[in-house]
Amino acid sequence: MASEGKTDFNQNDTLKTAIEERNKKIKADYFFTSFLQKDEELEALKKHISILEYRRERITFKSRLKRFLKKFVPKFIYTILKKALKISLKIAGYKSEVPGFKPTYTKGKALKKIKLFSKQPLISILIPVNNVTTKFLRAAVKSVENQYYQNWELCIAYDDSTNQEAIAFLKNIQNPKIRTTYLSQNGNISKASNEALKIASGEYIGLLNNNDTLALDALFEIADCINERNPDIIYSDEDKISNTSKYSSPIHKPEFSPDLLTSQNYIGHFLVIKKAIIESVGGFEEGLEGAQDYDLILKSVEKTKLIYRIPKILYHERISEDSSSIVNAKPYAQEAMRKSLVNFTKRNQINAEVLEGKDPYTFRLKRVLDGTPLVSIIIPFKDRSDLLEMCINSILKKSSYRNFEIIGVSNNSTEEKTFNVMKMFESNDSRIKFYELNIAFNYSSINNFGALFCSGEHLILLNNDIEIISTDWIEAMLEHSQRPEIGIVGAKLYYPDDTIQHAGVIIGLVGVAGHSHRGYNRQNPGYHSRLNVIQNYSALTGACIMLKSDLYKKLGGLNHSKLSVAYNDIDLCLRAIELNYLNIFTPYCEAYHYESISRGCDTVPEKQKRFRDEINFMLKRHEKTIQNIDPYYNPNLTLSNEDFSLR
Repeated sequence: MASEGKTDFNQNDTLKTAIEERNKKIKADYFFTSFLQKDEELEALKKHISILEYRRERITFKSRLKRFLKKFVPKFIYTILKKALKISLKIAGYKSEVPGFKPTYTKGKALKKIKLFSKQPLISILIPVNNVTTKFLRAAVKSVENQYYQNWELCIAYDDSTNQEAIAFLKNIQNPKIRTTYLSQNGNISKASNEALKIASGEYIGLLNNNDTLALDALFEIADCINERNPDIIYSDEDKISNTSKYSSPIHKPEFSPDLLTSQNYIGHFLVIKKAIIESVGGFEEGLEGAQDYDLILKSVEKTKLIYRIPKILYHERISEDSSSIVNAKPYAQEAMRKSLVNFTKRNQINAEVLEGKDPYTFRLKRVLDGTPLVSIIIPFKDRSDLLEMCINSILKKSSYRNFEIIGVSNNSTEEKTFNVMKMFESNDSRIKFYELNIAFNYSSINNFGALFCSGEHLILLNNDIEIISTDWIEAMLEHSQRPEIGIVGAKLYYPDDTIQHAGVIIGLVGVAGHSHRGYNRQNPGYHSRLNVIQNYSALTGACIMLKSDLYKKLGGLNHSKLSVAYNDIDLCLRAIELNYLNIFTPYCEAYHYESISRGCDTVPEKQKRFRDEINFMLKRHEKTIQNIDPYYNPNLTLSNEDFSLR
């Protein structure tokens, strides 16, 4: 067998050391050149400097004002002003630094726009109440009463007969738009939510926890979206609020990502759904307390594709000891979420096992393979027999899936050792074949040529500088590639120093496209666990992708005429989306990527010209896609770095 070849890649320390040193230089060159070549980077730097200057001026102003007040104002007045000053500066600082927090419109402008709305939908806000501190319940109610958009009703279901202070507060409410129903027996949050739903008469239903608050413009933004989009489901960004009213931890979410949703409840708050849809799915499921909203979301998205995200912080979740936002605070919620996903798979006839994910409140829908179809692995290379041996040996030694073939394509190889290695692999394993295409390097043409000799139902495009880590890497990609709605499946790739090389591609990041979380430590879960969960992305790197053979043919393969080296993988993914396929990233296919080590960097003038031409082609061919914010990203996050930091 080929796995018995002369070179053991696990013992080749010299090769690994050389690769690591080379790769460090490549990463340094990448960040340096990308910074110099992009005006956006300079603008971002200027903006950052201006923010720092503003902060310094604000601190200086604050200090001077305090000294003035302390010297000339009576002590008791100074104490009051000092407290007010501290609060105002604290909130103003948060608003100025966190995108999406500050309302887009002032109240006056919002009211003028509301008058122009052709639709003035009644929005019913449901609050199930149980075991809540009265001051937090009061804050929740007040946040609804203070809304810019006033065509709302508040429907409260009270499920706690022991809190007399809260009962007194609710019974003293005089606002006719606020209605409260009292449960005769203590039930649970699902039952209370259903009781609140019964007294709701609005076209849309919004969900608010009894100790959280809404932003002042929350319902205005919802109504605006309804007028613009006519949606069935709406959700927004959110953040946390402490018991002392300090805001923190903004969560900026992607647009609807079905595979991210089955990995975690990323939709969260603020959630608004048409009442007709909620009623059609049977409301809130009793027995799934702690995940009743997640279950409702999973059932509701099955009924519509009119799902919209508002990329603004419209909801403030209270941080408390029993909040599910705190790790392990609600152990029963994890199990309820798992049961919700099991129910989801049954309703949709998905043959999958629901497993707990790597992080709390995350999951993996591990889909059962539909047979064992042949998978064809295409590996382009030029000499570097050491890399070729490393790559193929890692496949042969690590892969638990055995029904594959390897199609190696030599591009202008000249070294005798390379041809000896090719003969060795072919003679040791009948699944391995080599072909030659001796033309000027054209990554697209080489892969397209290799595809002509493939017999598999699925193709894997694999760089020769890839070393497989996970034994079930083929199964991890195949479970998604077999799905009719999935286009291209991508892997989680690491640099030799165990930092992230690829975990999905974001369009428009640092230019045409950038890699999600590049440079993060391998153990880091990423932005809200996005390094550790299956999810949809617009594009994936062609260093390790799988797709159906028929789809590859349908797309015409990689674009060999315009994208010979760069961005051909991105173009392929975007063209798949144009045909209404979803692309997907799985962290369960892991490998090392010794990036571009066999080909080197593009420093020669003619290569730089080719690279500029490829950029220009992408900017023209996918102009609208690149100009718009990637749907699986968020406009409040930076386009200047690959780290999910704030804009």
